[in-house]
Amino acid sequence: MDPNLPEHVAIIMDGNGRWARKRQLPRAAGHRAGVENLREIIKHCVDTGISALTLFAFSSENWRRPPAEIQLLFELFIAVLEQEIDRLHEAGVRFRVVGDRTPLPEKLSQCILEAEDRTHSNDRLNLIVAANYGGRWDITEAARKIGLAVERGELQSESITADMISENLVLCDLPEPDLFIRPGGEKRISNYLLWQIAYTELYFTDCLWPDFDVIEFEKALTSYGGRQRRYGMTSDQIDMNPNPLVATEAK
Repeated sequence: MDPNLPEHVAIIMDGNGRWARKRQLPRAAGHRAGVENLREIIKHCVDTGISALTLFAFSSENWRRPPAEIQLLFELFIAVLEQEIDRLHEAGVRFRVVGDRTPLPEKLSQCILEAEDRTHSNDRLNLIVAANYGGRWDITEAARKIGLAVERGELQSESITADMISENLVLCDLPEPDLFIRPGGEKRISNYLLWQIAYTELYFTDCLWPDFDVIEFEKALTSYGGRQRRYGMTSDQIDMNPNPLVATEAK
């Protein structure tokens, strides 16, 4: 794999509503345009060899939006799964959803399960959609699991480590994101993968998500490729050991 290419990219797909408003269209048009754009981004990840793409589709805070818009988002999610899952499967994409699924509509939950089951064995691209997800929820759930182990006497509290927390997060089987991208002009993390992006390279752009095409995506990848990831070390140390995390893990 190209060392200048991120292995795992995380994106907040922001700006659909503002894209529609600029064109005097209903917000639904912006969400649909965002889906059309997503097809090309996924294809580009497959073509370039990126192994994981995590998308923030619906946060735990998004329940505060108007009920009609929430309903539209869920209906669009169902329609996209029904229309696209064959294409994703043929492209070797493994699809899954992370987050608290309990409040999701039954039909959507069923579509998600079917899509996950259909693509489970694929390994060309891990496509993860964060739905009803929040970084604080993720960490809280990990802490709860560890706390239960302590209560049962399976674990001593002094034995709890950062690695143990990481192992109980929803993306524990994947490398942490190398590149975080947020289109739409906002410069916030918005409770997204709070633990996992501790050393992730951040890329913000004013380009609204429906306009964030392959050209814009390549700008983000180029920006990433020109950075030096030091993980608390000096530049000289990195020059001597360009892959410090691997070396650290090997000790």
